[in-house]
Amino acid sequence: MTNNTIILFEQVTKQYDDDPPVLKEVSFEIERGKFYTLLGPSGCGKTTILRLIAGFVEPSLGKVIMNGKVVNEVPANKRQVNTVFQDYALFPHLNVFENVAFGLRIKKMKNNEVDQKVKEALRFVNLEGYENREIREMSGGQRQRVAIARAIVNEPEVILLDEPLSALDLKLRTEMQYELRELQRRLGITFIFVTHDQEEALAMSDEIFVLNNGKIEQSGTPTDIYDEPINRFVADFIGESNIVPGIMIEDFSVQFAGKTFDCVDGGLNPNEAVEIVIRPEDMEITKPDQGKLRVRVDTQLFRGVHYEISCYDQDENEWLVHSTKKAKVGEEIGLHFDPEAIHVMRHGETEEEFDKRLEAYEEGNYEK
Repeated sequence: MTNNTIILFEQVTKQYDDDPPVLKEVSFEIERGKFYTLLGPSGCGKTTILRLIAGFVEPSLGKVIMNGKVVNEVPANKRQVNTVFQDYALFPHLNVFENVAFGLRIKKMKNNEVDQKVKEALRFVNLEGYENREIREMSGGQRQRVAIARAIVNEPEVILLDEPLSALDLKLRTEMQYELRELQRRLGITFIFVTHDQEEALAMSDEIFVLNNGKIEQSGTPTDIYDEPINRFVADFIGESNIVPGIMIEDFSVQFAGKTFDCVDGGLNPNEAVEIVIRPEDMEITKPDQGKLRVRVDTQLFRGVHYEISCYDQDENEWLVHSTKKAKVGEEIGLHFDPEAIHVMRHGETEEEFDKRLEAYEEGNYEK
């Protein structure tokens, strides 16, 4: 834990009655002033983590620490945390001003202070002049901004956002991604955002926690998560990936699809069975005799900015390619890729095991 740590989970487990645990010994830390995203499929534990931070539920085991103090039994109204819910939870019978002012009035703040703080919060979310507007007259994007204004007006240290963009159409959703990210940067408040949308997480986050079945599979920057997935689940869940079986020959040399290729990964055992990940956009179409792989085109779809081409090699491994070049169904083509495009994963390796192996290898202490 550093001086900049605002939230710390230590081996937190959450279980309801006799059901299987929703979270299983989860540990992580959150630093001040960053945009974090909890990413994963439905039922993986994302919203449970948010509820534990907010104080809506208590952990079954482990510790939730905020600002250096254990808050397991501290109620929600005693925490410097505000939540923006999926449905925004606005009061339809109150106008914009009174929705934002609600929490301040509960605190019995003076009217002139309420007026000043509400107007400042609305200015932050670009809703100046909307004070008297009825909630039913607001668009989906405007309602979301009202909900955010209501959250920030209380000057929390952390804002929790539980899939707040899921009800918006695609165009507005994209616009609000930019707005949320810019708002977080202006405020300097820690945002913790829950989503199952991979593109959303990659576009908005300083750091991503990828969850699956109640555990954190991998954490890191969007670039780390995308370029260096730690296992098959992360590689398959984040974007699109080609994942094929391979054999590690030696450091910087791996075998798959019947050939041996140079790569940039090391620290695995010779002849160890591994999985190979190559992103579709890292593969280039060439003539059949000029590619590192020779494949036959099975299908082709036009996706607007690129063609999505599915093809098979001689071992019947499927390869997905994103290319600006067209190909004909049934023809043979070559696929070229650089050694840096090949990511080698060990079967069933945890993030902790991966980090230890990589650190030992980089320090020259790795033993086969």
